[in-house]
Amino acid sequence: MLIHGPSIGIGAGVTAAVTVAVFLALQGAVEGGGGGGEDNALVMIPSGADRVMQQQPQQGETPTAASMLLENGSPILGSTSAPVTLVEFGDYQCHFCNVFFHETEGRILEDYVDTGKVRIIFKDYHIIGPDSVEASHGAHCAGGQGLFWEYHDVLYENWTGENNGWASYENLEGFASEIPGLDLGEWVQCMQDRPHSAAILASNRDAKALGLSATPSFFVIGPDGEASRVVGAQPYEFFADVFDAKLAGAGLQ
Repeated sequence: MLIHGPSIGIGAGVTAAVTVAVFLALQGAVEGGGGGGEDNALVMIPSGADRVMQQQPQQGETPTAASMLLENGSPILGSTSAPVTLVEFGDYQCHFCNVFFHETEGRILEDYVDTGKVRIIFKDYHIIGPDSVEASHGAHCAGGQGLFWEYHDVLYENWTGENNGWASYENLEGFASEIPGLDLGEWVQCMQDRPHSAAILASNRDAKALGLSATPSFFVIGPDGEASRVVGAQPYEFFADVFDAKLAGAGLQ
């Protein structure tokens, strides 16, 4: 059964990072937008009792574990050459996703993304309700105009709860009209045509295949290709420790 944010209430004292070995250099896959072929397949071996995924790639097998982390998501936020990648699986209606956005993400952007150390990818994982799906389409349609992250931010800035109507289509269109430089007519047409449906559905499948059962859930991928899974809206200090460990391990701290 899927668990949404308010059901898990992860606090600052919980150390929820689980390290898994990733046998792949992820740099090229991220910079090129990801890839689904055999060459960028990987194996993620669970550490301890947390079974994230164990996949043995075969000829022609898709999707690969690399694509589950890096494809069907947002444009990269930050430098494409940043040595650490933070992948967030989130739901725009999720309470603790909103907590992460307001209490933690800003400091990560200032200290790690703006300084070229970390890049971020957001992937959709719908566990709350139909409006979550509509919000994802809204973000991707804005992304078609190069404004994904602006719309992503507007969604969380207007969050008022779960399944209470704030992410209705009417409101989503209103949010789009507030974004400078966005062509509202083009956005409305995109919402009608649904060109991003396949990517959004694939992102949800990726989350399930990776064994995720709560939002927000994260993977922090270091320069050496080793990934750590972080569950829940952990405080800034927790993420900073994970980032610093990845950077120090590669001699970049």
